[in-house]
Amino acid sequence: MKKGIIKALSFILMTTIILGGMASLPVKAEPSNYKFDFGAGSVEKGYIGVSASDKYNEKTRYGFNTPENMRNVAASGTGAASDAVQFVTYGTKSTNTFNVDLPNGLYEVKVTLGNTARAIIAAEGVYQIINMTGNSATDSFQIPITDGQLNILVTEGKVGTAFTLSALEINKLSHHPVTNRTIYIGGDSTVCNYYPLSGSVQAGWGQLLPQFVDTDAFQVRNMASGGQIARGFRNDGQLEALLKYIKPGDYFILQLGINDTNPKNNTTEAEFKEIMRDMVKQVKAKGATVVLSTPQGRATDFNSEGVHTSVNRWYRHSILALAQEENVPLVDLNVLSSAYFTSIGREATLALYMKGDTLHPNRAGATELARIVAEDLKKQGLNGFVEEKKEV
Repeated sequence: MKKGIIKALSFILMTTIILGGMASLPVKAEPSNYKFDFGAGSVEKGYIGVSASDKYNEKTRYGFNTPENMRNVAASGTGAASDAVQFVTYGTKSTNTFNVDLPNGLYEVKVTLGNTARAIIAAEGVYQIINMTGNSATDSFQIPITDGQLNILVTEGKVGTAFTLSALEINKLSHHPVTNRTIYIGGDSTVCNYYPLSGSVQAGWGQLLPQFVDTDAFQVRNMASGGQIARGFRNDGQLEALLKYIKPGDYFILQLGINDTNPKNNTTEAEFKEIMRDMVKQVKAKGATVVLSTPQGRATDFNSEGVHTSVNRWYRHSILALAQEENVPLVDLNVLSSAYFTSIGREATLALYMKGDTLHPNRAGATELARIVAEDLKKQGLNGFVEEKKEV
């Protein structure tokens, strides 16, 4: 009888040890970092090669959702940018996406385009990067993953051009699927990004604003685009993307009006003001801080006394009134930039604009405008801005 009990106890003990050992065996986890090289050419060292025909499957954890709508194409870059895939069907809500399984968390995604005139990056059904231009253009964005998968595609920035992707790098930043504090920017061609980001001749002040931001505290997401009007920013996807992610502690700096005043856009000043008001209210409802900015004038807005002034341009008075009515901070860049232009004179002001163009700043001009914006916001008590220009 005792022998039977001893055998039974021994069996239970052995089973417990075996099961305990199995429980401690490492489980194959989903990767949190990837480097993909797209196209049919050779694969760059350290990258995973992905052809247009590679369909997503649970074993590899990545692939195209509808590879029949993808195409391998050549590209004129080097390394991973020497070939690409083209998205034959596209759109922010398109299911023709490249899918990657990822543990939930916050990620940085770096995108390199192939040969593309102008393209938009969309993920999770909304815009992420607006109007990347030029072959092998590169940019990155933060994105929270909450459903275990990234769904990304390249979509239309300019009608009739190809939308291609050469490389993708994905790196996990945090286990928490919440973006870092963010300064979102809305605007037009005087505000938007130009590529390559680090060396473009033309630039918008939103592109250069990170030089005057404490990037340990904030990231900057420039959602501005050339030719934009208030109705377009609200209705065509940019505000939608912003509202998906913006949160308390974030800022939204909004500068529009230049193109709204153009008769072809059929926007009266009263309509402009109410569309802007609607955007202000929607963002404020998310708990974020809205900042309105007036656009700077033209390089040639000097009077006979050598004073730069453009106070009646670009629906400025309605922007000032709206800021007061909705109790939001205002950067009167129109007046602030005029004071700076007056101080440096006509010729030095012209040197801050694109050659033969009195409206669009060059890189030096965009830097000065970004400095003025940051300095004014710092004076108004908004944190996250620095006085000295820094490299980013």
